[in-house]
Amino acid sequence: MFRGGSTVNLDVKGRLALPTRYRGILEERCDGRVVLTVDDQRCLLLYPYPDWDEIERKLVRLPNQDKRTRKLQRMLLGHATELDVDKNGRILIPPRLREFANLEKRVVLAGLGNKFEIWNETAWEEQCIDWVAEESGTGELPGSLESLTI
Repeated sequence: MFRGGSTVNLDVKGRLALPTRYRGILEERCDGRVVLTVDDQRCLLLYPYPDWDEIERKLVRLPNQDKRTRKLQRMLLGHATELDVDKNGRILIPPRLREFANLEKRVVLAGLGNKFEIWNETAWEEQCIDWVAEESGTGELPGSLESLTI
């Protein structure tokens, strides 16, 4: 289970060092094999390979007559890139994906259970402000969250 956030630096080659606390989990769970893809909010999604494999199978089975389904398949599958965590606990983010998410030196790695989101640090901070502003004005929760107690 990945949780919490870390601000990390990309090196000049575009390598991101994963937090030490997750390296053992990734090695044990997927032999250091991960998949990186894009999200429509201009961040990247990093999955352990077994989790991605399950998502990919579901996406491929979806009927693609619907334009939104095809768009989702194109985004997620078309950008999916298999990576190996190196012996120093780093992944090399390809230039095309760094450009998509506007990743520069400082990035945020947010643990969301079965995956990480990778954000440009400034974009993450702006999104956090926007999320709080959006939610403070609505007062209504979606049905899926009504039974959640925190």
